[in-house]
Amino acid sequence: MTREQDDLYEAVNGEWLSKTEIPADKAAAGGFAELRDGVEEKMKRDLSQMAAGEASVPFPELATALTFYRLAADFASRDAAGVTPATTWLAQLAAVPTVADFNTHAASLAQAQFAMPFSLSVTPDMKDTTHNVVRIAGPSPILPDPTYYGEARGDKLMATWTDMAKALLAATDLPEHAQTQYVVDALAFDNRVAHHVKTRVQWADRVKSYNPQNMADVAEQFGDFDFTAFAKAMLPSIPDRVIVADPAWLASFTEIFNAHNYPEYLHWAYVQGLIAAAPYLSDSLRQTGDAYDEARAGNPEPVDQPTQAYELTNLDFAEPIGVYYGRKYFGEAAKANVIDLVKQMIATYKRRIRNSDWLSAPTKEKAVTKLDTMGLRMGYPDAPHPMYSELTVDPSLDLWTNARNLASFKQAYQLRQLDSPVDRTVWAMPGHLVNACYRSSWNDITFPAAILQAPFYSLEHTPSQNFGGIGAVIAHEISHGFDNNGAQFDEHGNMVNWWTDADYAHFKALTNAMIDQFDGLETEAGKVNGRLVVSENIADAGGLAAAADTAMHLEHPDMQAFFRSWARIWGQKTRIERQQLLLATDVHAPHPLRANIQPRNLDEWYTAFNVQPTDGMYLAPDKRIHIW
Repeated sequence: MTREQDDLYEAVNGEWLSKTEIPADKAAAGGFAELRDGVEEKMKRDLSQMAAGEASVPFPELATALTFYRLAADFASRDAAGVTPATTWLAQLAAVPTVADFNTHAASLAQAQFAMPFSLSVTPDMKDTTHNVVRIAGPSPILPDPTYYGEARGDKLMATWTDMAKALLAATDLPEHAQTQYVVDALAFDNRVAHHVKTRVQWADRVKSYNPQNMADVAEQFGDFDFTAFAKAMLPSIPDRVIVADPAWLASFTEIFNAHNYPEYLHWAYVQGLIAAAPYLSDSLRQTGDAYDEARAGNPEPVDQPTQAYELTNLDFAEPIGVYYGRKYFGEAAKANVIDLVKQMIATYKRRIRNSDWLSAPTKEKAVTKLDTMGLRMGYPDAPHPMYSELTVDPSLDLWTNARNLASFKQAYQLRQLDSPVDRTVWAMPGHLVNACYRSSWNDITFPAAILQAPFYSLEHTPSQNFGGIGAVIAHEISHGFDNNGAQFDEHGNMVNWWTDADYAHFKALTNAMIDQFDGLETEAGKVNGRLVVSENIADAGGLAAAADTAMHLEHPDMQAFFRSWARIWGQKTRIERQQLLLATDVHAPHPLRANIQPRNLDEWYTAFNVQPTDGMYLAPDKRIHIW
């Protein structure tokens, strides 16, 4: 039997891992995945009953969602329509054979949800979060990350994508030679994109995506594409400046998109559009169109029809569904108890900052001010955001057309916010999501109702167990306000340097130490990239330290139960393909490492289990990293 002192994760989860099998249509089982599956089963059952008239519909926004759900669940109609909803839509691309034609119709094509050679959005200004700004970036490559290109793992996945694209194109009325050419051209365009856009590691450094450029300079870099005309058609007003999230991509735009290679873009847009439509078409086409995602996750089988109908509905109506979940399944006693835990964690954080031996007084004061103003969103919003009351679903139209209409409305709504103050009432997550988050531009933390259940939290758990579970998660999210990204934003969510030079230099050194602690660690899926996962590791380190500190102030602390609870929340069995994908693209470290590495940095760990230098979970004192 494995001892906690040698491998905490295995000691707590080993027996369960040895007995657990991952469902054929899932990438993982246990932990977060098990809770998500449980929530999904509740929502599938409830939506099905309401759609059938067997249960009442509590509010109008959910009624709209149910109209969409009925269309998604009507596979007889979806099968009868076949590929036609997609090909009818895709026929619009025939009207833009040249760049000149594209310039004339680009805005209408974007509004019709065709893939553009760039993305355009409206988002809070990082340096003035009361106002919105326009942000542009490049398109996403087909493979999970640019680092996949030219490697065996990428070649294997691209072969799957190519086979999937060919199978979907075979269902269209395009002649066979055209189908072949479309795939060749789509791959050529994607290859150019992949060689000019940021990697996931580069995107992980959030502040480096803030690059204001004046509108005229941005428009000039678009070359043959008339960005100014496009912006006039899409936006309520023309901004003086644009935030360029990836300057290297924009500087290379004329290599990616120009009059000479325009046909490649056009065929890429067709193929990507067909793939985007596939989940909303017939059962056979939605299964064909899922092949690439299944290969990435290692799922042997696609999800069943009821699950897919729910998933599609959830994509567009997550917040109303989350409000319904919160009202029905989230208890007020649990909410009050967790809010109290949040207050305790913030109080602990303040004390730890004030007692810090490396922060100067001015920096401590600013950090405490940030904690004092940090917002809390607990459970679910009182009502869906007003935007949802404006959404409509036409039952006389097919599922894909309705999905595009919803996307078009949301796109237009979001772009209209350019001339409005930032809406700070928007929730970051719906109530039925098993997750939590911190938003640096809002300086707030969100804890959806669905995460506030075992193994993270239970009214039946001891206080020590709850501190090791939800307490550490709460403190983790608070810590994001002080990770390598969050530390560059003030109490108002503005990107402002509130540090003394000496303090920030010390913080950077600690950040680099955290990078080094994880970089190159071996897992069965490969080696960890310490730079990719550093922000989450800083949050884990600060969160676990603050939770342990709080637990130690209990009248009867049980630190063995605390650390076992911490390890238990990370207990998850994941397919190797999914592990490999996450290792390359996810900013979180693999679960076993999250369970095992951070406790070794804490003095409380050594006392709780009498960990000795000969034990596997021992780390020499001079190697232990203490940040917050």
